[in-house]
Amino acid sequence: MSLVSAQKLSKRFGEMIAVDNVSLDVARGEVVGFLGPNGAGKSTTMKMISGFLEPDRGAAEICGVDVWSHPEEAKSRLGYLPEGAPAYGDMPVADFLRFCGRMRGLKGAGLRNRLAEMADRVRLTEVWSRPIETLSKGYRRRVGIAQALIHDPDVLILDEPTDGLDPNQKHEMRTLIRTIAPEKSIIVSTHILEEVEAICSRAVIIARGQVVADSTPQDLLERAANGRAIRVTIGSPEEKAVVEKVKPCSDGADLEVMERRNGSTRLLLRYGDTPADATELAKRLRDAELPVEEVGLWRPRLEDVFRDVTTPYH
Repeated sequence: MSLVSAQKLSKRFGEMIAVDNVSLDVARGEVVGFLGPNGAGKSTTMKMISGFLEPDRGAAEICGVDVWSHPEEAKSRLGYLPEGAPAYGDMPVADFLRFCGRMRGLKGAGLRNRLAEMADRVRLTEVWSRPIETLSKGYRRRVGIAQALIHDPDVLILDEPTDGLDPNQKHEMRTLIRTIAPEKSIIVSTHILEEVEAICSRAVIIARGQVVADSTPQDLLERAANGRAIRVTIGSPEEKAVVEKVKPCSDGADLEVMERRNGSTRLLLRYGDTPADATELAKRLRDAELPVEEVGLWRPRLEDVFRDVTTPYH
């Protein structure tokens, strides 16, 4: 069963189409990475799913409850970390989370237990009595995570959950998300692609308000590779000359300069639907007396996939 269901959401701001017919379903146990360039419509989509922004068209449900027909019931099952993790800066951490818990209907021993759990699991004990405005960006982000988790919701929507955290804190936050994931539906909006590979079971990529890819990170990587591209490194910094000499050996591939570094030029040769033969290409390059340093099948990273599927929408 999908705990999050968004169907054909659309939103305009004046003449600008921010979100265009976006549908998204997230089942219990799924952690979905929601990706897109700046201005692609990620935050607008999440605000509509969470009931903070009304769509022009479309519908959204949380745990089967319509977000707009029954907003209080839907939001009671949702934990939401907005962009920037807004909070009352003059309140101490403990008082702010106690306030959030009471707003969520917690009281008495139940509230005390959840506060103690948040202090421990989100690592807030050291700053428990300090005003939020005095905290580092990383600690403010942790407070934002804690307020989203305080009532133990079935659905979490997290906008940049590790923004501002140092590497150790990122590891702790990712571990926390993986720990709670089996019993929840989680949507993580992030621009940190390594985060998607680390914690997400699915990646949804949006560009210009439309979904352009929806699959597991591994499947996206495998489809991007598929033996159809070769990476070549030539021991020369002369980019134009390298391209001119490699092209006749490439058997019609599209050439892309990936980088120039330490006196070498690295190229990516794309063969479309034709399987690439790295051994044959290496032989041709050496026969052409090029200073070949590396020839091998291209193994893409998620950022390569991201660039490929979003570039046509720029």
